[in-house]
Amino acid sequence: MPRPPDPAKRRDLLDRVRDYVLRNGLSDLSLRPLARALGTSDRMLLYYFGSKERMVAKALAVDERRPLLRTRELMERTGPPTDPAGLRRFLEDVWRQFKDRDARASLPLYLEIMSASLLHPDRYGPVMRDIITAWTDVLTSVLRDLGMGEYQARTQATLLTDATFGLLIAPLADGHWDRADEAFHALLDSLEPGWHSTA
Repeated sequence: MPRPPDPAKRRDLLDRVRDYVLRNGLSDLSLRPLARALGTSDRMLLYYFGSKERMVAKALAVDERRPLLRTRELMERTGPPTDPAGLRRFLEDVWRQFKDRDARASLPLYLEIMSASLLHPDRYGPVMRDIITAWTDVLTSVLRDLGMGEYQARTQATLLTDATFGLLIAPLADGHWDRADEAFHALLDSLEPGWHSTA
């Protein structure tokens, strides 16, 4: 009977896979060179993760620096926003987390995953869909707690998620993080009056 995978070794491999992919990207990612760099074999990586795409998805999912994980932890500690001012502070905090140096370092990889998910939806499509769905679900929950109906909450959550990802992508090319910051706050300015009428 085969021995089950060692959870500690699996986690160690995931941490090292994440660091490797952040440094080297996805475009030329191949299991054999990756395995050599990690001091293991491609067969061992497949034994632990099943496929290259699943391995990348799992490696990103265990990153404690992810803004989504930190946002959920913040909500568990302090609770969701209860008024429009609190909602704005919450969203500004989310934006700051995305702009954090650690989070910003991973953005090119997410952009690469996004591109790969369009070209090869069977490979990386689920990874990007899971990320976008998770953010939309969190924001929908926050907006519902403020008193919005399901449809309005989902619509605004989709707008906030998609606009935020878009505003994070452009500065990777042009370096204008200050413009992205101004645009994000302008987005909040346009939405906030509707939160007051809801509340």
